[in-house]
Amino acid sequence: MPILSVFFGIIVRMWHDDHPPPHIHVEYQGFEALVNIMTGEVSRGDLPTKARSLVREWCLKHQAELITNWEHGQRFEPMERIAGADQDD
Repeated sequence: MPILSVFFGIIVRMWHDDHPPPHIHVEYQGFEALVNIMTGEVSRGDLPTKARSLVREWCLKHQAELITNWEHGQRFEPMERIAGADQDD
């Protein structure tokens, strides 16, 4: 599963040919969650409050890049890395 981004100890991944709706897999200090790309909300699993907030904000800011990666993943094409929240302006 390709790593799309790493920031503040949060690892963001996406599977190739994964089930809808478009989502990312997030890991942070033993927590795991699926996060909906369109809303930035956790749809399965759990994250601590601060990590959840960071991921939501990052997800919405990089939504277009995430959707592009989702489309690439559905076609088994390479995905692009995305700057982490620690590199956002």
